[in-house]
Amino acid sequence: MNASSFPALLERFFTERLLNQMGASPHTIAAYRDTFRLLFQFAVEQHGRAPSQLRMEDLDVAFVGRFLDHLESKRGNSTRTRNNRLAALHSFFQFVAIHEPALAMQCQRVLALPSKRFMRGPVEFLTDEETAALVAAPDPRAWIGRRDKALLLVAVQTGLRNSEITSLRRRDVEFGVGAHVCCLGKGRKMRCTPLRPDVAAVLKEWLAHPEPPGKQAVLWIMPPTVGLVRPIVG
Repeated sequence: MNASSFPALLERFFTERLLNQMGASPHTIAAYRDTFRLLFQFAVEQHGRAPSQLRMEDLDVAFVGRFLDHLESKRGNSTRTRNNRLAALHSFFQFVAIHEPALAMQCQRVLALPSKRFMRGPVEFLTDEETAALVAAPDPRAWIGRRDKALLLVAVQTGLRNSEITSLRRRDVEFGVGAHVCCLGKGRKMRCTPLRPDVAAVLKEWLAHPEPPGKQAVLWIMPPTVGLVRPIVG
C-alpha cells in the first residue's frame, strides 16, 4: 500500500467511524486523538519519518507492542492508561480490517494483543489538612495564583474529572441562590454541582477580572489567551 493509505484510513476512522457511525463524545474523540498523537511521536523516533509518510505496514504488532511498552517504561503511564491506549488502537484496527481486507492478518495480530491485568488499589483522598495546604499554595498576589486557587477549590468541592474541569466555560457557572456549576461529563450526562458560598465567592472574584480578548468563553485562562488543556492540569 502507498504512504497515503494510512493517513486516509485514519481520517476516515475519525470522521466516518467515530463521528458519523458511532456518534462518539468529544471526550472519547480527544482520548483517541491523544493516543495517535503519542503514537506519531513514537513512530518518528522508531522509523525516522514524518507521520504523513507512515504506512499501515509500519504499524505491525511488534511496533504496537513496543509502543505500549514505551508508554509504561518511558512515559510512566499506569497499566490502566496503557490499556485505554490499546483500546483506541483496537478500535482503529477493527475499522481497517473491514475496509482493507488485504491487511486482515496484520489487524488480527494487533487485535490479539491483550489488555494487561493490574491490581486495583483503594481509592485515596486528601485529608482536610492536605486540602487546605493545597488550596493555600497559589500566590494570591498574581492573577495566575488567583486562578489556581479558584480552580483547586472548584475541583475539590465538585470532584469534576480532568477533562470536565478544563472544558468549563463561563456560561457553565451560575451564582446567586443555588449557585452551581454545570458540565457535560462522562457518558454524556449533564452534571450540575452546587457550590458552597465560600467557593462561589472566590470563583466570582476570579470572573470579575477583565478577560483577555478572544477567549471570553473560557473559564480558566493562561497566557497567551488560551484555555487550559488536560496535560497541563494532569
